[in-house]
Amino acid sequence: MNYRHHFHAGNFADVMKHALLVRLMRAMQKKEKGLLYLDTHAGRGRYDLAAGATGDSLARAPEWPGGIGRLVAPAAPPEAVAEYLALVRDFDHRAGGAGDRLRFYPGSPWLAAMGARPQDRLALCERQPAECAALREEFQFTPRTSVQEMDGYVALRAMLPPPERRALVLIDPPFEAQNEFAQVATALGEGLRRFPGGVFAGWYPLTERAHVDEFFAAVLALRPPPTLVLELTVAGEMVPMKMKGCGLIVLNPPWRFEREAERVLAFLAEALAQAPGGDGNVRWLVPE
Repeated sequence: MNYRHHFHAGNFADVMKHALLVRLMRAMQKKEKGLLYLDTHAGRGRYDLAAGATGDSLARAPEWPGGIGRLVAPAAPPEAVAEYLALVRDFDHRAGGAGDRLRFYPGSPWLAAMGARPQDRLALCERQPAECAALREEFQFTPRTSVQEMDGYVALRAMLPPPERRALVLIDPPFEAQNEFAQVATALGEGLRRFPGGVFAGWYPLTERAHVDEFFAAVLALRPPPTLVLELTVAGEMVPMKMKGCGLIVLNPPWRFEREAERVLAFLAEALAQAPGGDGNVRWLVPE
């Protein structure tokens, strides 16, 4: 696998995905009972943003200044985004960052771990050996957290249903494979078959609308429970950018989660816009 997320860490797609992930966890934690957080494509856990300017052989423009870099300066973000930003700053400080300039960015495993309660459990899966080794080192002393070197799609069959009978599953593949949308749809179907009451969140890029529409059709064919679609675009359709936005599809979203998502996306659409025409959109694919 050629993908190394540190080239993209902290970009607008990470900000959108991670801000919503923090709110999803908090919404589920309104109930006292513990939950399983399952991350199917966990990556290495932490990212040095200085490495984002270095490709495999050539220097490259880092992506984080257009994402988290726009949000770390003193500001007044909405409450729905403020906790995410506080966790990012806290992680950077713990990792050795200094001053106002952000150096270290947490991946989804650390954001989930920092927000977890004692009764919650984390299962982190990463199939790329070097990335998994880094992830295992990151979490070797973290209680109630397991790291598995395995295909995240297989993990859905291996780890569901959980003994907690509550789960938040993040499916966040690199979208290198041409059939990745189909794999995510199949994974959602497998997850629902094994644990119909779980909350499943699947991230996807917005490059070609036709691929996304085919993906939605495949999800609808599963006869899913209430399903929410959250999308952020940072530029309009006429702007020549390969990836103008990204989305998160959430099956079995917590009660009234769409209201928090609307506030998150409204703020991010303005803060992260790269060209005219960007927007934040929340809609039901399958109504409650």
